[in-house]
Amino acid sequence: MFSVLLSLYIKEQPSFLKQSLDSLLSQTLQPNEIVLVKDGPLTSELDAIVSDFTKRCASLKVVALPQNQGLGRALNEGLKYCSYDLVARMDTDDIAKPDRFEKQMEIFRHNPNIDVCSAWIDEFVDNQHQVIATRKLPERHDEIKVYAQSNHRNHLFFHPVVMFKKSAVIKAGGYQHFPLFEDYFLWMRMLKSGARFYNIQESLLYFRTSPDMFKRRGGWKYAMDEFRFQKVMWSMDMISGKRFLLNILIRFPVRIAPNRVRSWFYKKALRK
Repeated sequence: MFSVLLSLYIKEQPSFLKQSLDSLLSQTLQPNEIVLVKDGPLTSELDAIVSDFTKRCASLKVVALPQNQGLGRALNEGLKYCSYDLVARMDTDDIAKPDRFEKQMEIFRHNPNIDVCSAWIDEFVDNQHQVIATRKLPERHDEIKVYAQSNHRNHLFFHPVVMFKKSAVIKAGGYQHFPLFEDYFLWMRMLKSGARFYNIQESLLYFRTSPDMFKRRGGWKYAMDEFRFQKVMWSMDMISGKRFLLNILIRFPVRIAPNRVRSWFYKKALRK
């Protein structure tokens, strides 16, 4: 028995939302419930798609927030409405592969000690059948732990394809408001609280990307947000002082660099 948790806000493209929701209804193992958080008012087009999906999916719960709260707060609110301990995350512009939930539930069934199970992702721009990159992460807990503490990348899991135990997330303090770093902050706190991790060594999700993504991940504001986040990680002993300095030296210049340089860095360095 498991839930699916999504957060939707006004800037989502209606066609992307429809593809994402359709992929949930095309699973070989259907979720027992889907919790969709409306993070503030939506456009009439988005509301129409949600309304149509409600008619097609009896297990859908819609949680409407009166104002936009940001991803961390929206997910934390939605988590309260998830009836089951196993919760699968999903973004409203990505596409789950048909056997995603079946394969993740199989991992939990045979490994009751695991608290978070994620997988690789296939990146695409316009057509999910034209994959531009497959992004990979280490498999087992000890490998993931070493990766977390010795790597400048901000991924232990790919957030849109995780499935986790709600009880383990709550034990670590739940999602917290830390724009752009909500997921990584949660994984590091879960690591400190004793949670066990696993990454399936195949892609289970089509992850939508675009040239605009590189623009959103740059600029002085983003750079300062990253600095504050890394400082919090250091102050909580989640990373060493040496790793803090290395992260700043590597990532800060990338944030303030021209978009073409940042684009190259993401494509060549972070997608290896």
